[in-house]
Amino acid sequence: MTPFGYTYLDFISTVTPGSKFRLAPTPSGFLHTGNAFNFILNWAAARIIPGASLLLRIDDLDAGRKRPEFVADIFDTLWWLGLDYDTGPVSLRDFEQNWSQRLRLPVYRQALDALRASGRLFACAKSRQDLAPFGGSYPEDFRRQHLSLDAPGLAWRIQTPETPVQNLPADFVVRRKDALPAYQLASLLDDLNFGITHIIRGEDLLGSTAAQHYLAACLNTEAFQGIRFLHHPLILDEQGAKLSKSAGSAAMKHWREAGRHPSGVFQLAAANLGLPAQTIESAVDFLDMLRQIKPKQA
Repeated sequence: MTPFGYTYLDFISTVTPGSKFRLAPTPSGFLHTGNAFNFILNWAAARIIPGASLLLRIDDLDAGRKRPEFVADIFDTLWWLGLDYDTGPVSLRDFEQNWSQRLRLPVYRQALDALRASGRLFACAKSRQDLAPFGGSYPEDFRRQHLSLDAPGLAWRIQTPETPVQNLPADFVVRRKDALPAYQLASLLDDLNFGITHIIRGEDLLGSTAAQHYLAACLNTEAFQGIRFLHHPLILDEQGAKLSKSAGSAAMKHWREAGRHPSGVFQLAAANLGLPAQTIESAVDFLDMLRQIKPKQA
């Protein structure tokens, strides 16, 4: 077992009947092996005992990058991997009509109004180019731009503590310049509204987790503090870089079109846990192996 494998086993030992997981891909490109790895970890955790469940939630607020073929690829990838889910859209049409985040905009805006009323928000006209020299930090002087929150074309940022908090992005965006809620806020509210109890996401989202915990505290939503989080290692490309959504060799679309069997993805997932990968051919094989070795529920 790898160190992460032991951590994963400890995590799934907390799953009980009524636990709820989610798959939350963004339709901004074709899914890659890293996305599939995340899907498999969440699916197996939700299926480890009877009574836990899995939601498919497609995060589509970024309309500029969303394309129908990217949404369709999510359904195709899950079908190809043999991963089922209990709640969520079953087709592109069903998604657009009943599940799109656009349908939940009133909920997000209500939370933005609450944050505004708290006095923690400020308007920001700074671009990525303006912020690039500061290496991910946000200069305190930029809080004093003296811009109206009602002015068009400005982002809304939330003031974070002056003393740095581990992984918490400084003064992060909660409403984008196009007036749509930012990912951190929308994801937090969706997880609360859908009753999610367990979240497995990549370690590149440690900052998102910290930001969402901070927002939850600002909004007095104590339920979010009870969600269990697990951050998994990333699947890297041949150069050791994080995978990006594309039609390249790591894309699940490429695997399907090349006639490759999904066993390779499950063997990759097993190897990252330190499980014997050679005997794993499917989702069922992966789950059966976990059930043989997992510790008892807490």
